[in-house]
Amino acid sequence: MGTSVQVTPLCGVYNENPLSYLVSIDGFNFLIDCGWNDHFDPTLLHPLSKVASTIDAVLLSHPDTLHLGALPYAMKQLGLSAPVFATEPVYRLGLLTMYEQYLSRKQVSEFDLFTLDDIDSAFQNMTRLTYSQNHHLSGKGEGIVIAPHVAGHLLGGTVWKITKDGEDVIYAVDLNHRKERHLNGTVLSSFVRPAVLITDAYNALNNQPYRRGEKENEFGETIKKTLGAGGNVLLPVDTAGRVLELILTLEQYWMEKSLNYPIYFLTYVATSTIDYIKSFLEWMSDSIAKSFEQNRENPFLLKHVRLLINKSELDNAPDGPKVVLASMASLEVGFSHDIFIEWASDTKNLVLFTERGQFATLARILQADPPPKAVKVTMSKRVPLVGDELIAYEEEQNRIKKEEALKATLIKEEESKASLGADINASDPMVIDVSKTHASPDVAGHHGAGYRDILIDGFVPPSTSVAPMFPFYENTYEWDDFGEVINPDDYVIKDEDMDLTGIHVGGNLDGKFDEGTASLNTRHKTFKSRV
Repeated sequence: MGTSVQVTPLCGVYNENPLSYLVSIDGFNFLIDCGWNDHFDPTLLHPLSKVASTIDAVLLSHPDTLHLGALPYAMKQLGLSAPVFATEPVYRLGLLTMYEQYLSRKQVSEFDLFTLDDIDSAFQNMTRLTYSQNHHLSGKGEGIVIAPHVAGHLLGGTVWKITKDGEDVIYAVDLNHRKERHLNGTVLSSFVRPAVLITDAYNALNNQPYRRGEKENEFGETIKKTLGAGGNVLLPVDTAGRVLELILTLEQYWMEKSLNYPIYFLTYVATSTIDYIKSFLEWMSDSIAKSFEQNRENPFLLKHVRLLINKSELDNAPDGPKVVLASMASLEVGFSHDIFIEWASDTKNLVLFTERGQFATLARILQADPPPKAVKVTMSKRVPLVGDELIAYEEEQNRIKKEEALKATLIKEEESKASLGADINASDPMVIDVSKTHASPDVAGHHGAGYRDILIDGFVPPSTSVAPMFPFYENTYEWDDFGEVINPDDYVIKDEDMDLTGIHVGGNLDGKFDEGTASLNTRHKTFKSRV
């Protein structure tokens, strides 16, 4: 029999929504990618919610929101509990991407779809694989082999190959066939006649007439011209994806042109991002790996780009023209959103997009051709409460706490009463409360009702009992190194007791002794006294 493969797109087909596919191979369900967009609209996840509990394994292809943004929410709210597989960079950079998303939204709203703990929980048990590593599944997935291969779009980006009985299923989205400054091109052409190929056409209609050298030179000259005119340049970027190529491009251009304008990389996790990137050279292009092996050169030991993790550091920077790479690329939230609002009114400043913005975001609106003459921007910010607002908030919180404490106390008292009542009723199983005795209609006579009550009281636990059981009284003994500790006084027979015992044992019906019995008791008493 052949292998049965069923592909069910959950999101991202016929539109620009984030990617999520359900791939079933002989009844084993793969969820490939678990994406969300920068709007974090739960309605997009409705198809996923129907199948989340049936997923057997999750495969992640890229470390950005469009490919893994819904993973913490799905595991917290939708019942997704399957093991997750990804490359090491997808795991590390994806974790930082979700941190950035949460922290950016928490600054402007009461974001409650997931927390930092939910992010950690979703990523902590992820299985990390290297490129071309075959991983054999077990149990329900016996006979299925999965392996990640180079996609070329983002660091750690993956083309997933799933094999069962010699049949290959290839999942290849967001590919890049060209070799870039820090990444090799995809290896998609190495796969020969797979049984199923899942891919996308997101960039199929993009016209790219220039070669890389010409594009990078135009990119640098545009920035240089703006800085020379006294303006600032804002580059809205992602957290740890295409921004890496931009950083290397700016580093090289600044070195070649001997420019002194400051460059800032501003995200909440900028420092952690670059620290991880420095250790991922084996995942980068052959030229970077070769340069490090021969000369110990790490291109991410940055000389011109300064890392910032909060807006105040940028505000305190020296005045003058500057370049800022800031998250988010969509301009919906984050540092890029705030900087755009500050700089947009000055015609000398430049907002430079290096990739197409997500659908229905501010970045996408600004990229329209022709660009809009005016845009409506929502400004939100969480600020500390002061004065009457703070007092009212504290009173409300205190009231809620008191109500919760009172409720907890009442519940505890009810449980205590129920447990106490159960203990009293169970203290003597043979004592029957006649007032609570109810004879069954099918049991005739006094004895029938009584026996029935004994069975009920002795074997049927009361409904209010916390832990119903027969009464059991455990005798506690003390022990030392030699065994059970005894009290010698418990074994000493007093003289008065001996006399009484002798009278009772040795006397006849008339109250007289016989000599044999008397002498026996006397000898016994003497023996005890010597002891």
